[in-house]
Amino acid sequence: MVYIFVLLALLSSTSDAAVNDFCVADLKGPDSPSGYQCKPPKSVTVDDFVFSGFVAGNTTNIFRAALTSAVVTDFPGVNGLGVSAARIDIEKGGSVPMHTHSGATELLIMVKGQITAGFMTPFAVYTKTLKPGDVMVFPQGQLHFQVNSGKRKATAFLAFSSANPGVQLLDLILFGNDLPSALIAETTFLEVGQVKKVKGRFGGRG
Repeated sequence: MVYIFVLLALLSSTSDAAVNDFCVADLKGPDSPSGYQCKPPKSVTVDDFVFSGFVAGNTTNIFRAALTSAVVTDFPGVNGLGVSAARIDIEKGGSVPMHTHSGATELLIMVKGQITAGFMTPFAVYTKTLKPGDVMVFPQGQLHFQVNSGKRKATAFLAFSSANPGVQLLDLILFGNDLPSALIAETTFLEVGQVKKVKGRFGGRG
């Protein structure tokens, strides 16, 4: 009898797994720590599992870089699967400045050009100049960056260990706000004039 109960339990768990193989995001509903609610199975189509937008983004901005994301809000089929992707294009002299992904580890796969990338911990700095075919991983939550150190446009693809990795861009957080410049200067050891100058570039006030 014990073996019968064990077998029934295994069959039951297998059946549940088959039903819950995927959960295409219903983007009309709210997001939550566990992801979006599932679309009704009858409304799911193959297009929910295909992303066709990995084209070069617009790099005419202050960073001379563009990120084209395929996270859950762009690609509902990755909801709940613990994976998403992106493409970065960086013009000569451009960069993706210091930032973190609190919800995911990032994998960078070089496709074209040359990028110097790295991340920092409280104890060490890890940097490398990457060329096509190179792959670099940035552990979850670590402050990291990518700079075009070559002579032409650089392109790489990114993979994340979350459907919604999130991003915190250090420059925008520090200088794209209304916190008084004097207070930022005191906490960063910069001169007030320097803070005001950078705030002007990022739309900050105060």
